[in-house]
Amino acid sequence: MIDRYTTAAMSKIWSEENRFALMLQVELAACRAWSEEGRIPREALDDILKKAAFSVTRIGEIESTVHHDVIAFVTSVAESIGENGRYVHLGLTSSDVLDTASSLMLRDALALVKEAVLELDAAVTEKALKYKHLPCVGRTHGIHAEPMTLGLKFLNWHAELQRDLERVDLAASQISWGKISGAVGTYALCPPEIEARVCELLGLSPALVSNQILQRDRHAQVLSALALLGCGLERMAMEVRHLQRTEVGELYEPFGSGQKGSSAMPHKRNPIKSERVCGMARLLRGYALTAMENVALWHERDISHSSTERVIWPDAFHTVHFMLSDMRDILAKLTVDEKRIQEDLELTHGLIYSQRVMLALLDELALPREAVYEIVQDNAMLTAQGGGKFIDLLKKDPRLEGLIDAEKLASLFEANFYTRYVDRIFERFGL
Repeated sequence: MIDRYTTAAMSKIWSEENRFALMLQVELAACRAWSEEGRIPREALDDILKKAAFSVTRIGEIESTVHHDVIAFVTSVAESIGENGRYVHLGLTSSDVLDTASSLMLRDALALVKEAVLELDAAVTEKALKYKHLPCVGRTHGIHAEPMTLGLKFLNWHAELQRDLERVDLAASQISWGKISGAVGTYALCPPEIEARVCELLGLSPALVSNQILQRDRHAQVLSALALLGCGLERMAMEVRHLQRTEVGELYEPFGSGQKGSSAMPHKRNPIKSERVCGMARLLRGYALTAMENVALWHERDISHSSTERVIWPDAFHTVHFMLSDMRDILAKLTVDEKRIQEDLELTHGLIYSQRVMLALLDELALPREAVYEIVQDNAMLTAQGGGKFIDLLKKDPRLEGLIDAEKLASLFEANFYTRYVDRIFERFGL
């Protein structure tokens, strides 16, 4: 299980040490494949596998002169081996190693993201079940609409997280490809059999066609999946922020002992975690856009994508991983004010039942819909202006005098009517 409160596991994946270690895996897989084809003597392969290593410090020293990270890496590895180091990088171009290793790195990072999504989803599902039947007011355009349940809010988040998991899985499948096809993708100095064997050894699929690189639509799909996941997390966080507003006060994100909300106002309890999630979602969308900009490169490849990928890949994964951790913490320690939720249900003095009242009157009265709508709307607006409770005003309306039974009218103002299908909605998810 990941440590949800740190980014140590994700940091390890994106470390220089791990990047070079994965590049070494690619190089050694190529040496194995060449040995199986008879190009590298078996004793030379044994020597390579025994001695092959690298030094991040030494790579840095070499790169400061050659200004090419892969050449610096290959040189460092060859130095560690000695005479048989000449077989390392045989027939390969730099991007064969870089892109194939990057696929491994991205796949591993997506696995961590998936694990974090599953943990968050478990917390969301727990809240959905706990508050499955707790009536609350539903809002559209930020305005009170009709009753629903708090559990349905959380269930909706669960449904989106399920889609996020599908997108993460699809992104993982699209990035789990390697290429060892040479400088322009023709296999001129390294036949397809070598590529197939290298990918088999690494648990990847060989690209059906490539040029010097794996095409960047694959990587854009990864960043798009992360950005969409970020959008979902922002949606959750924004709802917490809204429900924590002073005027609403239904939910509260955790506020630790000794925590302070403002340097000037001691009373403040601000939703800082939720706000942070919303802000970081903007970063993810920017990274996804940059990844899309990287799809179109000059001819068989230029290097304009490389500089951005060194930033957007690790940053995007660190960002979304941290957001998932924050949301998991928010959900685990969320305060739900059930009393305030009930008060907010009654805040509009019955206006949230207006549609049911209108439809019931249509059944009772031999009047056109527009006429009934006008009766209901007139009393609703008067209620909103402080003229009294909605049901009382309806009872006094001369247009309805003697036309609807008072007991029947009162029965229209019950929240459980609106929530009677909640169990069936949950059953769609096996809950």
